[in-house]
Amino acid sequence: MICGIIDLGSNTIRLSIYTTDSGSVKPLFNKKVTAGLSGYVSDGALSVKGMGKACAALHSFRSILTNFGIQNVYVFATASLRNISNTAQAVEYIKQNTRLDVDVLSGDEEARLVFAGATQSVQLEEGLVLDIGGGSSEYISFAAGSEIKASGSLPVGSLNQFYRHVSGLLPTASAMRKIRSEVLGEMKEKEFFQLGKHRNICGVGGTIRAARKLYNEVFELPQDNAELETDKVERLLKLFEEDQRAIYRPVLQLSPERIHTIIPGMLILSTISKTCQAERITVSGYGVREGYLLSRVLRQ
Repeated sequence: MICGIIDLGSNTIRLSIYTTDSGSVKPLFNKKVTAGLSGYVSDGALSVKGMGKACAALHSFRSILTNFGIQNVYVFATASLRNISNTAQAVEYIKQNTRLDVDVLSGDEEARLVFAGATQSVQLEEGLVLDIGGGSSEYISFAAGSEIKASGSLPVGSLNQFYRHVSGLLPTASAMRKIRSEVLGEMKEKEFFQLGKHRNICGVGGTIRAARKLYNEVFELPQDNAELETDKVERLLKLFEEDQRAIYRPVLQLSPERIHTIIPGMLILSTISKTCQAERITVSGYGVREGYLLSRVLRQ
């Protein structure tokens, strides 16, 4: 079977096309649109203009799927529609304008689907799976044998932290402290500290993939290197504080669409890594979309 999975995120909207065979998945095509839906939320509600941005991306993806002759299409939303006050209105608006049903995932559902996807490409005996999105960050603590010990969602993401704390394009030292403080506060609220120590973090999502590109560029490592040492991630943030150009120049070359969100995202990553006393972060190429396909679509 060939099918399309559309991930309606707070920062980016992504289409992934897969072929499936005997329970395994193979990616064939990926395309993303940086919609920044978090920027269209006012007083907790997504504006009609924001809904229109989502519909425009979906129409674009629908054309691609039609050209490929793909009829199996599944759309899900994460914090982009979960953390707003007019979720039902947004889902109905999108359905009326695109004829597509949107499955809005709860934070716990998203976390478990992230885990299902991430562990297809990264094998760790124990650790923490972490997906930093635009509007939230999902975490899953697991033990040997991929036994899930705890999971949850923090309402902090790279894009909403940018909008809350950064007044220009790049965060000041004061803004960086505020981001760390908010992340710590949300971790305390979710009793994250009770999860204890995790030497290994499996990183998922666009923010962490962009951080990997920056890490490999600055430290002159092969592009396919997927392991980040947490103390070197701290060095990158320190370097940004000392000389912003040393960081934003390579970001403009590698991930220009993330110039405003990569530092807020890395601050979330750094704060969680410190709390867990993690030594390394292994970046997974799979995540929530693959988890959705494996756990929701193929099991129907």
